Amino acid sequence: MNTFWSAWIMFLVVLNLSITLFLFVWGMRVKIPTLPDGTSGHVWAHGVLREGVRKLPLWWVVMSASMFAIGFTYLALYPGFGSFKGLLGWTAHDELARDTASNEVVLSDLMQRFSLYSVEQLSHDSSATHMGARLFGDDCAACHGRQARGNALLGAPDLTDGDWLYGGDGKAIMASILDGRHGSMPAFGASFGEPGVTNLANYVLSLSGAAHDAAKAASGKPLFTVCAACHGVEGKGNPALGAPNLTDQIWLYGGDIATIEETIRKGRGGVMPAWRARLGENDARLIAAWVYAQSHASAEH
Repeated sequence: MNTFWSAWIMFLVVLNLSITLFLFVWGMRVKIPTLPDGTSGHVWAHGVLREGVRKLPLWWVVMSASMFAIGFTYLALYPGFGSFKGLLGWTAHDELARDTASNEVVLSDLMQRFSLYSVEQLSHDSSATHMGARLFGDDCAACHGRQARGNALLGAPDLTDGDWLYGGDGKAIMASILDGRHGSMPAFGASFGEPGVTNLANYVLSLSGAAHDAAKAASGKPLFTVCAACHGVEGKGNPALGAPNLTDQIWLYGGDIATIEETIRKGRGGVMPAWRARLGENDARLIAAWVYAQSHASAEH
């Protein structure tokens, strides 16, 4: 802080304290003219209400005086009076550094313990999942939502339903977090034409038992041989490719006929960023443990 701003702040502090201290002392010593009945002469409601004049109550005087004492003591001990650093030499930077160092010691011990266990084992550790939930909220919730329910508009999958594109064990979840994923569904609109897109969409709906047009589904079945290369002959998906299961009525972008047609016609390109550089394996392991716990909660209770 340069000399000008230091002097300006000191001036404002002295000015404000001087004014308030003067008003405090003057308020106790000022003599207000009164009538013989002890009132000021101000009346309301045609004389029914009269303004009385009383001394300031002792509790108010004591409390106000103590506030001045606390204020002066604070300015003497801590920074606040221009560039004066205070008698204690306290700074926010030093306190942050001390707290950070103390926190690192605690975290180091915890991380060392967590590193001894798999993601599946950590999913039963409340300390690990609590930290994982905080990290998930900071880094993953923007796409997947704070409750990890996903976002169809972004193509971010629901992480709580037990349905996985690339596998739901601890190693697969860690790989997704650390190295990211890049799913690609080609566009087939030009290849199949609009009738083919509609027929194939109805066949896809039939795989999960959803409402569909049986005649159009029958016409679309031969076209599915192209899709079977990734999704499998029965449409059950392929985790190695990130091809979703089309038989379980769980949809990444939506399961209505119009959305499925849009997916077939224009394709999809979902991207999960790699978080290795930002999180590192320790934090990624905690997030994976929390995600694993959410997706296996119903199976364990």
